[in-house]
Amino acid sequence: MAAQSGAGVPTGGEAEGTDEVADLFRALGRQIKVARERAGLSQKELGDRIGYGEETISSVERARRTPQPELLVAVGRLLDCGGLLASAAEDVERAKTRRRVRHPEWFRDYARLEAEAVELHDYSSLAIPGLLQTEAHAHVVFGTRKPLLDEATVEQRVAARLDRQQIFDRWPPPFATFTIEESVLRRPLGGWHVHREQLGALLKFGKLRSVELQVLPTERKEHPSLGGPFILLTPKGKPQVAYLEVQHVSRLITDPDEVRILAARYGSIRAQALTPEESLALIEKMLGDR
Repeated sequence: MAAQSGAGVPTGGEAEGTDEVADLFRALGRQIKVARERAGLSQKELGDRIGYGEETISSVERARRTPQPELLVAVGRLLDCGGLLASAAEDVERAKTRRRVRHPEWFRDYARLEAEAVELHDYSSLAIPGLLQTEAHAHVVFGTRKPLLDEATVEQRVAARLDRQQIFDRWPPPFATFTIEESVLRRPLGGWHVHREQLGALLKFGKLRSVELQVLPTERKEHPSLGGPFILLTPKGKPQVAYLEVQHVSRLITDPDEVRILAARYGSIRAQALTPEESLALIEKMLGDR
C-alpha cells in the first residue's frame, strides 16, 4: 500500500475526541507533578524509584506522552495518592486508542503494527530513527519541515512520536536493532545543545538490554543499501513486514520475497557497521569532542 500525506492537519472525524484526551492527560500530568513536588522528589528521583527514566516522567507531566496505567499505579502507590491515579487507568486505556489519530493517515497502519512488534530492525541513512528521537529533536524535525506545518500539528506529531517510545517500557520489550549512518550522527540538527541531548539519548537507548545500536562508518568502500532507509518489523503472531518512507510517501511491504530481500540486505548492513560497543564508544567520542 502507498499513500502520500497532505498538509498533515486532521480533519473531520480524525480530530473527534482528541481535545478531551489531551485534557485528560494534562490533568493527570499535573496531578503527578503536584504529588511528586509534595513528596520533595525530582523527576529523576521519582523515575528511579518506580523504574522509569527522567525523560519519561517529564514528558508525562507535560502531557507529551501517554501516562501508562502501570506508571499511574506505581506513582499513586509510592506517593500515596489515595487511589486517584490508579482509578484513572481504565480511562487512559480507552483514551490511548482515540489518541492514535494524531498520526498522519498514511502512517497509521505501520504505527499499529509497531505497537505490537516483537522484533524491529531499523536502517536509517538520513535521520535519527523516530523511535529514538528526543522531544527537542522531534520538534526541530517537524517544526522545520517544508511546506510548514501549523503549530498545533507540530505539537500533535511530536507527542505521537514520543508516545511510540513506550514500546521500550512494556514487558517483554521488542528486540530492536538500529543501524545508523555516521553522517546522520554528525549533523547537529537544531544546534549543538539539541544534538548533544540527542546523542546522549542514543547512548541510553543503546544500553538497554533489548536494544542493539550500530553505526555504519562513512569511510566504508562498499554499501549494500544505497536505495535508502527501511524498517523490518515482526508483529506478534504475524509474518515479518517491511516499511519504506520517502518524501512522505509510504509503503508497507508484505510480499515474502520482497521482505526477504530487505532482510538479507539489512544483514549485510549490520556486518559492515561497527559493533554495538564500538558504536557507543564513537558516540561518546563525538560528545567529548565538543
